[in-house]
Amino acid sequence: MKEGVYTSARASALSGVPLRTIHRWASEEVLIPSVSAQRTKLWSFSDLLGLRTVQWLRQPKQAPDGARVPGTQLSVVKKALHKLKALDVELFDEGQPMVAVTRDGDVVVRSRSGELERVSGQLLLADILDVLAPFESGLGARGPDLMRPGEFLRISPRRLAGAPHVLETRVETEALYTLAARGFTPEQLGGLYPTLRLEEIADALRLERQLAHNLSLAA
Repeated sequence: MKEGVYTSARASALSGVPLRTIHRWASEEVLIPSVSAQRTKLWSFSDLLGLRTVQWLRQPKQAPDGARVPGTQLSVVKKALHKLKALDVELFDEGQPMVAVTRDGDVVVRSRSGELERVSGQLLLADILDVLAPFESGLGARGPDLMRPGEFLRISPRRLAGAPHVLETRVETEALYTLAARGFTPEQLGGLYPTLRLEEIADALRLERQLAHNLSLAA
């Protein structure tokens, strides 16, 4: 799965993982961007899931009894990343699937019955991270839901190169935010995009302000 194309800044903002961290992981070959590993790094949608996975697995955790659980070994992290990349991108075309990672590096998806199952078919019995759900990595950064980042917004890896956009349109949230930064009011944006409702525009600007906040923390 390599659909979706994101710059490093965009990948950082959407995943919720600090920009310097994802550059460090790329240089250390923990997670190399799938689309382009050159000077202008480009990341895929599966890379966004991978960034959250690495951040979560490598962080120490606390067990229910209060004991400290060390970060997951890199070999287990690599196993999880490999399984994420092997997912069929069609999984994200319709509905709201659940894709999660366990602490032992397994990837699980929601079955048609609604139960969580391992990719191998075994029932999930471990603590998990839903890599599509809103993600907090610390320092105030909060990555959005990677399929429904807002009530009126959607992300689909095979649509508009994975860019967040207004539901049932081709209007990218970043385009609206760019115009708003130049001084356009929501009402003026509504005049430029007459098919959009004000609440849809507000939802798009709300998302982009959160993404800009994530990057400002890294700076």
